Amino acid sequence: MQFDMPLEQLREYLPERTEPADFDQFWQNTLADARQYPLNATFEPYDMGLPLIEAYDVTFNGYGGQPIKGWFLLPRNTTQPLPCIVEYIGYGGGRGLAIDWLLWPTAGYAVFAMDNRGQGSNWRTGDTPDIEIEGGNPQIPGFMTRGVLSPQTYFYRRLFTDAVRAIEAARSHPLVDASKVALAGGSQGGGIAIAAAGLQPDVAAVLPDVPFLCHYRRATTMVDSYPYAEIAQYCARHRTKIEQVFNTLDYFDGVQFAARATSPTLFSVGLMDDVCPPSTVFAAYNHYAGPKEIVVWQFNRHEGGENFQTLEKLKFLAKLWGNEERTA
Repeated sequence: MQFDMPLEQLREYLPERTEPADFDQFWQNTLADARQYPLNATFEPYDMGLPLIEAYDVTFNGYGGQPIKGWFLLPRNTTQPLPCIVEYIGYGGGRGLAIDWLLWPTAGYAVFAMDNRGQGSNWRTGDTPDIEIEGGNPQIPGFMTRGVLSPQTYFYRRLFTDAVRAIEAARSHPLVDASKVALAGGSQGGGIAIAAAGLQPDVAAVLPDVPFLCHYRRATTMVDSYPYAEIAQYCARHRTKIEQVFNTLDYFDGVQFAARATSPTLFSVGLMDDVCPPSTVFAAYNHYAGPKEIVVWQFNRHEGGENFQTLEKLKFLAKLWGNEERTA
């Protein structure tokens, strides 16, 4: 069932941004602090037993100099730098197994899959803990209210910083063309991709599918599905801290990052999505500052286009990078 605005209204939906005055300074300081630590990206060969793909077990330093895991895969016997897709992962998932990341190297690209700190124990495994350097607060089970009483302690400050450092780690590999790095992800991964594109606007492309972490103030009052429900439940218990919560979330809203992202982008949205409501996706899309396209899946929920959308992304990148033969 479609429960949000009609599509014609969604395409015009441009809500006012509730942006903190020090938004840019906050993120400049956060990234500067992270870059005081050496990146220390290491790529350890990993044998998957697949003769056509090379895989590497990756470690790099993210927020606070903390080690973050990942996978790096590319076609075997590559000798010239390749375009690379940095892939971010959905809520509760981790980097999983190297064999989970075969799509992009099969298409002739490199892929750098970043682990989600502290997650990776729900629907796919991960290997990176979340260390709260600055402390935190009582929280609803999950990650949406972890440290939510201050932008300094909020979980996504650490995760978004990791995401930018992942771009730097991918670009550090000699077989990656640093001018052709695209960001991709679905749901939380899509929200991370938008944030990273706003913080690192020189990436080549952004491919967010049914993105989460956008337009919190609307999402949390529209749906009672998780993970947004974690925020609503927290506010129901901590009645006197509602504005404090949303003031923090304003530093992490995909709408703010989209307004700063200038790379070509291909969004997707499901018009029956009751996890990431269509208007929250269009809020980010309509504020997006760069060249943009969106694929609308009229009868789909949070699964979006699935592999139909994968085909759209392959075509988009082939057109962008002038290598249409990859999808011939």
